[in-house]
Amino acid sequence: MKTPKSLEPLVRDGLVDEVVRPLKSGKEAVVYVVQSEGEIRCAKVYKEANKRGFHKQALYQEGRKVRNSRQARAMEKNSRFGRKQQEDVWQNAEVDALYKLSAAGVRVPKPYNFVEGVLLMELVVDEQGSAAPRLNDLTLTHDLAIEYHSHLIKEVVKMLCAGIVHGDLSEFNILIDSVGPVIIDLPQAVDAAANNNASMMLERDVNNLANYFGQFAPELLETNYGKEMWKVYESGHLKPDYLLTGSYKQSEQRSDLNSVMREINDAREDAIRRKYEQIE
Repeated sequence: MKTPKSLEPLVRDGLVDEVVRPLKSGKEAVVYVVQSEGEIRCAKVYKEANKRGFHKQALYQEGRKVRNSRQARAMEKNSRFGRKQQEDVWQNAEVDALYKLSAAGVRVPKPYNFVEGVLLMELVVDEQGSAAPRLNDLTLTHDLAIEYHSHLIKEVVKMLCAGIVHGDLSEFNILIDSVGPVIIDLPQAVDAAANNNASMMLERDVNNLANYFGQFAPELLETNYGKEMWKVYESGHLKPDYLLTGSYKQSEQRSDLNSVMREINDAREDAIRRKYEQIE
């Protein structure tokens, strides 16, 4: 096929030998099957901000590090340079996450290079060597749903131990290769320690898994791995092999606001009374 303009720099630099065909077009990027260094890989070309369908980026960008104060100021002012820096930070988030998660043993596509807004990475394939299907495209048995769900919960735990929350995990960004689930699409990944929305995003990711797999194994709808996982993470005890139960009980003790306010007022009155006693 004709080389897309976005991939021409990589072809010129010898990073891509040939563009084989388009693979998919999503809300954030267009993905092509390419030949690179004698292997079949994929090239993810990020869309410009005004052409993306991903909303509420501010929630995901909180806590992301920038190179210097000039870059940070430009991003705050939303200048032309600042918008370019925001794009760089957004795209690099996925690249950084892939390298970090791959090193942590999480099943994600192996990254090879990132040049001019194009991410070269492993093409995930099925048993026949074709591009692997999304989880959403499959019909599962009860036992396979239980197996995949259990595996993905362990992957989410490993991700959290590496300090990362996917932020948009669902059946639409999980591929099934010859071995099992592979997690993809991470430009919205957040720093678990630096983003105030991380716990909410983690719980949503985990609930998405329960709701999807619950179609085939209804007992999964009763699990509550998200809150349990975050509680253990906050305690500092979460490890990649930590055995979760899937249950979480919130404290049944509720603060009596009126009682608390009475105690505060009584303490204030006591303080005033003691002050006047000292004066007298």
